[in-house]
Amino acid sequence: MKLEVINATCGYHDKTIIENLSFSVKAGDILCILGPNGVGKTTLFKTILGFLKLKGGEILLDGQDIFKWSRKEFAKAIGYVPQAHIPPFPYKVRDVVVMGRTAHLGIFSSPSKKDFDIAEKIIESLGISYLKDSIYTEISGGERQLVLIARALVQEPKILIMDEPTSNLDFGNQVRVLKHIKKLAERNIGVIMTSHFPNHAFMVSTTVLAMGRGNKFKSGKPDEVVTEELLHKIYNIELQINTIMDEKNKEELKVCVPIINS
Repeated sequence: MKLEVINATCGYHDKTIIENLSFSVKAGDILCILGPNGVGKTTLFKTILGFLKLKGGEILLDGQDIFKWSRKEFAKAIGYVPQAHIPPFPYKVRDVVVMGRTAHLGIFSSPSKKDFDIAEKIIESLGISYLKDSIYTEISGGERQLVLIARALVQEPKILIMDEPTSNLDFGNQVRVLKHIKKLAERNIGVIMTSHFPNHAFMVSTTVLAMGRGNKFKSGKPDEVVTEELLHKIYNIELQINTIMDEKNKEELKVCVPIINS
């Protein structure tokens, strides 16, 4: 499956936020979107998901206009992990996760044993089995983020959109989520994720889309896009990119280091 954004113009009513943006993601790709607050990352996601009307250009899923897909079929193809979510009722974690199976159920159907088994497997793979009987509204923000990821994965999407998937997570859980994102690509799932950490692009992405103010975009391989010059332009900070050796895997890794004493 392939998602193509072609010369897209996005915004709210008479306000344009993004103009003439193009990129594509296919199964197995990990696209990391970098950029400061306010450049339109969330607006872009809302447009792809159909919450906002496209103001210009095209968004295609397997060559077909996404706005011509039925909502049920679209939900089977595209999953979404928001930055935060608090339901109005105190559901157990297991029940919140199995809600991701809704697109696979009939109008009057209830989740089956198979649906709960899929949910249990995903919960276990994310290392949150200890939470499954907890009340979702009573767990920490970081734990809720992991539950939201689990809920999206039980949807069994072909492409997963993740809005800052490591927000609110401690260092250990950030690493676990990034590892799981790499595993998703290995399972032939395409991932579009936003991050405020350039190192995440080096760690997991196959492609990077840098979004700057004034509708300035650049996309390509991480080494081509994530440079000291570009990061200085879009974030207005001093930094340097260093190369270190991963002794275990015998490969070079790049890391972005901000300079705060200048």
